[in-house]
Amino acid sequence: MSDKFDSFVVFAEMRTGSNFLEANLNSFDAITCHGEAFNPHFLGYPHNEPILGVDQAKRDENPKALLNAIRNDPAALSGFRYFHDHDPRVFDDIVDDPRCAKIVLTRNPVDSYVSWKIAQATGQWKLTDVKAHKSAQVLFDSGEFKAHLDALQLFQITLLNRLQTSGQTAFYVAYEDLQSVDVMNGLARYLGVDEALEALDKNLKKQNPSPISAKVSNYDHMLKSLSQLDRFDLTRTPNFEPRRGPNVPSYVVAAESPLIYMPLRSGPHDQVMDWMSALDGVSTSDLRIKMSQKDLRQWKRKNPGHRSFTVIRHPILRAHDAFCRHILTTGKGSYMQLRNTMVRRYKMPLPVDGPDANYDLTAHRVAFSAFLIFLKGNLSGQTAIRVDPAWCTQAQAISGFGEVCLPDRIIREDDLVAELTDLTKMVGRTDVPKLSAAQPDQPFELSEIYDREIEALAADAYQRDYVTFGFTRWK
Repeated sequence: MSDKFDSFVVFAEMRTGSNFLEANLNSFDAITCHGEAFNPHFLGYPHNEPILGVDQAKRDENPKALLNAIRNDPAALSGFRYFHDHDPRVFDDIVDDPRCAKIVLTRNPVDSYVSWKIAQATGQWKLTDVKAHKSAQVLFDSGEFKAHLDALQLFQITLLNRLQTSGQTAFYVAYEDLQSVDVMNGLARYLGVDEALEALDKNLKKQNPSPISAKVSNYDHMLKSLSQLDRFDLTRTPNFEPRRGPNVPSYVVAAESPLIYMPLRSGPHDQVMDWMSALDGVSTSDLRIKMSQKDLRQWKRKNPGHRSFTVIRHPILRAHDAFCRHILTTGKGSYMQLRNTMVRRYKMPLPVDGPDANYDLTAHRVAFSAFLIFLKGNLSGQTAIRVDPAWCTQAQAISGFGEVCLPDRIIREDDLVAELTDLTKMVGRTDVPKLSAAQPDQPFELSEIYDREIEALAADAYQRDYVTFGFTRWK
């Protein structure tokens, strides 16, 4: 038994050598690995008996019963293999338990994919005698491999993040390490077991030792497909914004209609609020706001068939609204402390007391351009100033919504009339309210200063929104 851990888990995938790793773990007297204990299709191994008194029916009904039996096994340090598609109900309990040792087994995903295809074709998933070996050439399917790779990477990233945030470490084993008795003995020491192996288990044999070029019938196609994969994710839009919560108190629920509006700051908020009021023939004060998550859940249960929506605006329009409303002015709605810091630290050319008679279009263009340049650094995590919801990316804000509920519809401001008309019918209303006109930005509208340079600055600052939502030039 171990004083360090109560149990262990081997995070692996099909065709990564997990059977061989398990065979060697079971060579230690103090260690027992129970196979794929949480595989949804069988218990431990195909046609296996119950594990520690828990059969498959009991496990499926209550997976934690098996997890607890493994943790409390008096005979040995017990564990199991867990793949990304195994029972998700136990994942949190496994990862959050510091007394459960984590072993992470990895293999080149191309090798594991081709091995999986061969096993499918031959029906041979283990080999104990070379005389029984079955071989086959397989076709490389680029779409299937991409899906395989995405699933593996997503699970590995999730696992790594959870271990990092909980302050845990794992013992990492590569497929190539499995042939080292020293690594196996090191793994035992990590688990808190004093035993040592003199040699590795010899029962299982490597099934497909030939080079991958001999295993794939369309090898040239495979090379071409792999060359098109962005292995280092060079085309991604970097994201250094802080994560955002769902901000449920900002949600707006209609007075009578089963409709939820999830606002994004610096958008057409007043227009949508007026429309929702007109929909039920009430004033805006009758719309429900400042709900808790509990309030929202209760409302949703009482309103089956409800619809939720948010409205995205072109990034340059949204940035201009935020600038005029919160930074340029010194009156109501101004972020005075941030404004002063922007002037002092980032040399933003703002009028001291807000726009006056001397503040013209040229001054406005210069000031707004400086704000867009500031936004690029701010959204990239390069300034000491907070990323305010008034100008954060819409992609990040909507991602935050997902912690509680995602909007049924993400409506573009340009499509607002048609989309709201459709929503009206969906919630059983026949009279479609007219959408009020948007109030122009003050003291100048964006159209008065817009040009290619302004567009380029906005696209540079809001690359994530341009890419995520497909925005093109504003004009």
